[in-house]
Amino acid sequence: MKEPLELRIDAPLFEKLENHLFPGDRDEHGAVIVAGIVETPRGTRLLAREVFLARDGIDYVPGQHGYRALTARFVAETSGYCAKENLCYVAVHCHGGKDEVSFSSDDMASHERGYPALLDITRGGPVGALVFAKNAVAGDIWTPSGRYKLEHMTIIGANIRKLYPSPRKRSPIANPMYDRHSRMFGDVGQEILSNLKVGIIGLGGGGSLINEWLSRLGVEHIVAIDFDRVELTNLPRIVGATHRDAMTWLTKSGIPWLEKLGKRLAAYKVHVARRVAKQANPSIHYDAIVGNIVDESIAKLLVDTDFIFLATDSMQSRLVFNAILHQYLIPGIQIGAKVPVDKQTKQVGDIFTATRPVLPYAYAGCLQCHELIPPGRLQQETLSETERRNQQYVEDENIAQPSVITLNVKSAEQAVNDFKMMFTGLYKPEVQLRHQVHFARERKTSEVGPRADPNCLDCSDSNRSRRARGDRFRLPCRMLEAPSSSK
Repeated sequence: MKEPLELRIDAPLFEKLENHLFPGDRDEHGAVIVAGIVETPRGTRLLAREVFLARDGIDYVPGQHGYRALTARFVAETSGYCAKENLCYVAVHCHGGKDEVSFSSDDMASHERGYPALLDITRGGPVGALVFAKNAVAGDIWTPSGRYKLEHMTIIGANIRKLYPSPRKRSPIANPMYDRHSRMFGDVGQEILSNLKVGIIGLGGGGSLINEWLSRLGVEHIVAIDFDRVELTNLPRIVGATHRDAMTWLTKSGIPWLEKLGKRLAAYKVHVARRVAKQANPSIHYDAIVGNIVDESIAKLLVDTDFIFLATDSMQSRLVFNAILHQYLIPGIQIGAKVPVDKQTKQVGDIFTATRPVLPYAYAGCLQCHELIPPGRLQQETLSETERRNQQYVEDENIAQPSVITLNVKSAEQAVNDFKMMFTGLYKPEVQLRHQVHFARERKTSEVGPRADPNCLDCSDSNRSRRARGDRFRLPCRMLEAPSSSK
């Protein structure tokens, strides 16, 4: 298993666990976390899907070798459930203290007695244990190939928190280039941003803005995904794009074979984005991926990111984006802008921009629950060009939708501010990251109330949902060959 080892848990699930472990009686309490897993070159993440609370005196009783222990029946039931659902078993209990915690010798001895058998029961696990203090957590995780320590736990909410076994060393002074940033969220905040890996799906108007701003914020690693090349009409909206990128001297030559050649030689949008990012931050680690997010090999490149922005408007990309966030417990935001034009009168309608945060749990912005991935539109996109024509799904297919960079700015700036505030902990506790829709002609912003379908296949607790299952569940993607990339 690749280190470092992290456990991710959503804020509502953590609150449920925390309230059980620390009810104010200063006593010891127990539970079991059932988790998915994802292993990547960047490390391993356990993904908390459910918490089973052990009832005091019934499931969590005085122990023969230690203060208290989970009963054999409770362990058998929860580990059996893990085996059935192909999930990981993690026992939990609490100690006193606040900012530092570790296992006792009795704890470690109980692991050595019980976890080899649990690995067999759960068909290879992993299995393990966590011990909590109020602001700290330590972990001992077992696999058939070895034993590992938990580096930290990440709590996904409006403010993204991390818990460690003990207080971390003081952060180094930030690069002087980021002095103005540090004055807002401190050297610690700048260090957090500098350690993040962020995905951007779509490097057109909105995505190109997000790309530049993240680079200037000092984000360490960007994975940019787009299959499209730059063309003339992109130049007013894509940050850093030039006439040379669009090969306009060929594509507007009036000579068919030169125009065709120009389109083939035009720069990919992700390569323009990489150039812009490197200009802003020469040390950035940048993966420019020419590909489509609906392909499984491309989507898999995002499963170890810390945050994902979706800046395309296809239903298929929304479907995969929403699935990745919930399956791998990654927060993200979808942005978009729309300028509707009446087909008969040619009059411009209600211009709007949207910024839609999505956190990986119920009532937290799931695009499926908000009916933003209509099955009809999704089916339409999967049809071939001939099938679409035959079923008259596409009218005026050669007419591009109106788009202006200032509308892209409106949706993108809120998205990047949300990202920045979430990771630096600056949002007030009562803040709810609801979808926002701004109506430009009315100069009005509306928030959309939270929605959740108890049977949602992405965000719900249903046994059929993908939430927090990690690599042991399929993404709704096509299976193709590995993508091309350049760094």
